[in-house]
Amino acid sequence: MKNILHLKSSIQAAESYSIKLGNAIIEKIQEKYPNSKVKEVNLADIEIPHLNTELLRKLFTSSDKLSEEEKKSIEFSNNLLEQLKTADIIVIGAPLYNFTIPSSLKAWIDHITRPGVTFGYGEDGRPVGLVTGKKIYVAMSSGGVYSQGPGKDNDFVVPYLKAFLGFLGMTDLTAFRAEGLKVAELKDNAMNKAINSIIID
Repeated sequence: MKNILHLKSSIQAAESYSIKLGNAIIEKIQEKYPNSKVKEVNLADIEIPHLNTELLRKLFTSSDKLSEEEKKSIEFSNNLLEQLKTADIIVIGAPLYNFTIPSSLKAWIDHITRPGVTFGYGEDGRPVGLVTGKKIYVAMSSGGVYSQGPGKDNDFVVPYLKAFLGFLGMTDLTAFRAEGLKVAELKDNAMNKAINSIIID
């Protein structure tokens, strides 16, 4: 049995291809790990606050140096962090918006990036990720093709998530892509191709 965290970031609701692909990944995981528990978090709906000077100070300050009022004001962030820490498998829905991830997903990343909690630095000055033992699956969707060809240089979704989540210690990442969804000769088979590509290791 696994604890699965499914993060959705699309603003397209039921029409979202990344959500459909994410759901298909969840189904495959549950086939492999029966009785697993799934926690769904729709980042587009919960309106994660973007960082500002005061919020950043609180997130980057040790808890024992915060007042009770300040601790209460970052409970939201701490809940996101707890969801991450208790998950064995994380499925991230990541549609490509303007060559990158939705702002709600970036806001989630900003809230779970905590010095001394999710990352640190070794004696040699190199970063050390503190969130380990997680399996990440990315459900990416895009109107064009970005896994290869001329569009590849404009994919700032999978490379970014791989680099940054790796910085936090989550280095085991697999991406599945529903791409070419707006390309006439590809769109009719794009979702089936993406779903058929899902292999849970």
